[in-house]
Amino acid sequence: GVKLLLHGLCSNTTVKSLDLKGNNLRTVGAEALGTLLRQNKSIRSLVLEWNSLGMWEEGFSFFCQALGANNCLQRLDLRNNQINHQGAGELAMALKQNSSLQELDLRWNNIGLLGGRALLNCLHSNKTLKRLELAGNNVPSDILKAVEQATDHNQDRQTILSETQNRAYILSKEVLSLKDEKTKQFLDLMDTIDKQREEIARSGRMSAARVSQLQEALDEQHSIMNSLKAKLQMTEAALALSEQKVHSLGELLNATKQEQTSMAERHFLDLQQQKQEGADREGKLLHDLSAASEKNLLLRSQVDELEKKCKVQQDQLFQVKQDLTNTTAELKLRVVQAEEHLETEKRRFKQSLEDMESLRLKEVDHMTQHMEASERSMQDRIQRLEAIRIALEEELSQVKAAALTERGQAEEELIKVRNQARLEEQQRLEHLEEKLRLMTESRDEAQNCCLKQKQMVTEAQAKANQLSLHADGLRRRIEELQQDLNSKEEEKVTEVNKVKVELQEQIGHLQAERTAQEGLREKIAALERQLKVLSSNHREALLDKEGEISMLLEKLRMKEADISRMREEEAQRASFLQNAIMAYVQGSPLGTHGSRK
Repeated sequence: GVKLLLHGLCSNTTVKSLDLKGNNLRTVGAEALGTLLRQNKSIRSLVLEWNSLGMWEEGFSFFCQALGANNCLQRLDLRNNQINHQGAGELAMALKQNSSLQELDLRWNNIGLLGGRALLNCLHSNKTLKRLELAGNNVPSDILKAVEQATDHNQDRQTILSETQNRAYILSKEVLSLKDEKTKQFLDLMDTIDKQREEIARSGRMSAARVSQLQEALDEQHSIMNSLKAKLQMTEAALALSEQKVHSLGELLNATKQEQTSMAERHFLDLQQQKQEGADREGKLLHDLSAASEKNLLLRSQVDELEKKCKVQQDQLFQVKQDLTNTTAELKLRVVQAEEHLETEKRRFKQSLEDMESLRLKEVDHMTQHMEASERSMQDRIQRLEAIRIALEEELSQVKAAALTERGQAEEELIKVRNQARLEEQQRLEHLEEKLRLMTESRDEAQNCCLKQKQMVTEAQAKANQLSLHADGLRRRIEELQQDLNSKEEEKVTEVNKVKVELQEQIGHLQAERTAQEGLREKIAALERQLKVLSSNHREALLDKEGEISMLLEKLRMKEADISRMREEEAQRASFLQNAIMAYVQGSPLGTHGSRK
C-alpha cells in the first residue's frame, strides 16, 4: 500500500508535507521513498518516526542516496528507526551532497561514537543544515557540543547571506532612485535652457520687427521727400514761366517758403524722436543681453562648485577604502602569525611525545617488577587521575567554547563596523546630491564620521589583541596540563593510550577551527568584492555626472557664441541704419537748406 501511495505522489505538485509515522516500512517502502525523493519536487517536510528503517541496510542506503540527490526537502524526522553507525555514515555522505535540508531529527537511535563523528565531519562541507538532534544515541557530549556549534555556525551564515542580499537589493533601489533624480535634474536644466532659447528667439523676433518698422518709416520719409522734390521742380518751372509776375507773386513765394520750413522742422523732430526710440530699444536689448550673460556666469560658477564637490567626495571615498584595506591586511597578518605559532607548538608536542615513548620503553622493564606491589596504590591513583582528567576535559571544552564565542563576537563587530561604514557613505552621497548648498556642514559631519570609524577600528584591533593574549594564556595552561599528564603517564602504560586518543580528538577540533577560519576568510573576501563592485558603480555614476556637466558646458558655450553673434549683427544693423540716415539727411536739399540757415 505504501508503494502505491508513494508512486502516486511522485507526480504530485500540491502536497507539501507527508507524515508516515508508525507504518512498519521495510525495504520496499524505503526504496519507494527513495524514488519519491528523486522525482518529487514539492514535498518540504517528511516524518518517518517509528518505522525501523535502519534494520534494512540496502533499502536505507538507497533512501540516503536519493536524499543526497534531492534539492527540495527541508525537514526530515527519523526518530526511533534503529539507525546504527553505518546508517549514520550513509546519512553523512548524503548530507555532503544535499543543499536544501535544514532540520534533521535522529533522536532515540543507535548511532554511537562513530556515527556522531561521521555526522560531525559532514557538517564541515554542508552549509545549509540549521538543526540536528542527536539525543538518546550514546553520542559523547563533546561531539554533541561540536555539532551544535556547527549548526549554529550554518544558521549564522545563512542569516548573514540573507542580510547581505537584502542590503544589496536596498542599495540597488537607492542607486536607481539616485539615477532617476539625476535624470529629473538634467531634464529640468534642459527645460530651462530651452526656455532661455525661446526667450532669445522672441527677443530676436521683436528686434527684427522693430527694425522692419524703422525701415518702413524710412521708406515713408523717402516717398515724402520725393513728393517734395517734385513740388519744388513744379514751382521752379512755374517761376521760370512767371518771371514777369515775380513782384506780384513774391509774397506768395515767401508764404510757401515758410510752410516748407515748418514742414521740414516737423520732419526733423519726427526723425529725432524715432532715433531716440531706436536708441532706447537698443539699450533694452543690451540690458537683456547683459542679464543673460550674468545668468550664464552664475551657471558656470555652480558647475565649478559641483565639480569641486565631486572631487572632494572621490578623495573621501579613496581614504575610506585605504583604511579598510589596511585593517584587512593587519588582520590577515595576525591570522598568519597565529597559524605559525600553532605549527611550532605542534612540532614541540610531537617531539615531546617521541621522547616520552623512548622513556616509556626504558621504564617498562622496571615497572613490571614493581607492578604486583603497587597494584592497590595504582588503582586509587587511577581513580583520582580519571576524576582530574574529566575536570580538565570540562575546562578545555569551556575554554574552547569561550574562545569560539569571543571570536564570533569579534567577527560580528567587524562586520557591523563595515556595514556602518557602507551605510554612512551612502547617506553622505545622498545628502551631497540633495543639498549642494550645505556642503560645508556635510564635510564636517563626514570628517566626524571618519574619526568615529577609525576609533571603532582601533577598538576592534584592541579587542583582537586581547583575544590573542587570552589565547596565549590558554595555550600556556594547556602546555602545563600536558606536562602534568606526561609526568603521570610515566606511572602507567594504559593511560598513555588514552591520552593519545584525547590528543587526536583535540587535533581534529583544531582542524575544524581552521576550516571555520577559512570560511570566515572567504566571507571577508566576498564582502571585499562587494565593496569593490559598489565603488565601481559609484565611480561610473560620477563619470556619467561629469559627462553630463561637460555637455551642459558645451551647450552654454554655444549659446554664448550665438548671443555674441546676435549682438554683432544688431550692432552692424544699427550702424548701417545710422550711416544711411545721416547720409540721407546730409544729401537731401532740406538738409542743405537747414544747414545754410
